[in-house]
Amino acid sequence: MVARLLKRYRSEVVPELAKEFGRSNRLAVPRLEKVVVTMGVGQVDKEETVLETAAAELARITGQKPVVTLARKSVANFQVRKGMKVGLKVTLRGQRMYEFLDRLVSLAIPRVRDFRGLSPSGFDGRGNYNMGLSEQTVFPEIDPSKVRSTQGMNIAIVTTAETDEEARRLLALLGMPFGS
Repeated sequence: MVARLLKRYRSEVVPELAKEFGRSNRLAVPRLEKVVVTMGVGQVDKEETVLETAAAELARITGQKPVVTLARKSVANFQVRKGMKVGLKVTLRGQRMYEFLDRLVSLAIPRVRDFRGLSPSGFDGRGNYNMGLSEQTVFPEIDPSKVRSTQGMNIAIVTTAETDEEARRLLALLGMPFGS
């Protein structure tokens, strides 16, 4: 079963982008490479269940088991030592990536409170887009009554686009609601 967003990309987005950017080869059209979802988890040293709960919720959201990330250096002000567990990370590619983006665009983003569009300043100059969500309860897989603490997450969308304008157009055609 092919993801709904992948079908849309192949049938509608590729011809539109090829025409807009003057590309005769469909493989030269910008495409999604991967989506990286990261979640910083504080106070892991005090309570190990926080990390386990966050990992279970992130796995439920993405459909893939997260990797635990460790601190690269010690920071005294944050009471973090090198090697401590500080977060979670999931890298999505292929079918899962398109399914996650479809759920993000069609279900999760519309559920964000006071949403006025995604910030167009989230591009990095190389055709990649970064955005943050302040809580995990916007995803329908998470039951808000069972959440003990809200947890934010960062979503990095990596594309093969060479410029921010190409990436913005690709993501807009895929349904990302950019604000002004």
